[in-house]
Amino acid sequence: MQRPSSGRATWLSAMLIATCALAADHQDGAAVLTDPSTDINDVFAWTSPDGTKLNLVMDVFPAATTGAKFSNVAQYVFHTTSSPGYGMPAGASEDILCTFDTAQMVSCWGGGEYVHGDASNPAGITSSSGKLRVFAGLRDDPFFFNLDGFKATAAAVHGAAGSLTFDAAGCPALDANTSNALVTQLRSAPGGGAPSDHFKGLNTLALVVQIDRTLVTRGGATVGVWASTNK
Repeated sequence: MQRPSSGRATWLSAMLIATCALAADHQDGAAVLTDPSTDINDVFAWTSPDGTKLNLVMDVFPAATTGAKFSNVAQYVFHTTSSPGYGMPAGASEDILCTFDTAQMVSCWGGGEYVHGDASNPAGITSSSGKLRVFAGLRDDPFFFNLDGFKATAAAVHGAAGSLTFDAAGCPALDANTSNALVTQLRSAPGGGAPSDHFKGLNTLALVVQIDRTLVTRGGATVGVWASTNK
């Protein structure tokens, strides 16, 4: 989704107790195609096993190479809201904002914490209190997408579009056999067989943040997360 005067935004929300929430797309929006360093591929959010930490990942730069860099003129932001329960009004919000300089030194602020430095080591860097940890660097693209199967499914739907009927909500009326055939194609190679991952062997730039959950749950235990890149 493209926002005026902003680079990219991707949304997700979840009750962050023991599950992982994610959202993904690649090369979506005309503006980010000219600057892949601001193109958000994936957003992931989950809590540590003991529930004390919130882990956030924003992947940018589709098909990144070893020469790929984070933008030195953009802000990379994880936006969080917290509430007493899912679907309830947010009681508080907290942003974790990160920027990079030309040398790829990162500066991140969030929950009253600050960290700065070279975050390319897998262990990352931490704030003085240890409540904020950041990693930034090249990683294997974690998203699995059966592009060939998707294209075959889309072609089948497009070919049948003229004969479909739609309900009041605009959804096509499909019988069980047709529905199952489309789902099977999405999970398979064209004509059958194992699906292939379009992103296999491709890399991305990953910005990974771990923050104490107490810093992002002032409004309640349920946390919503969305991410944006902004210029």
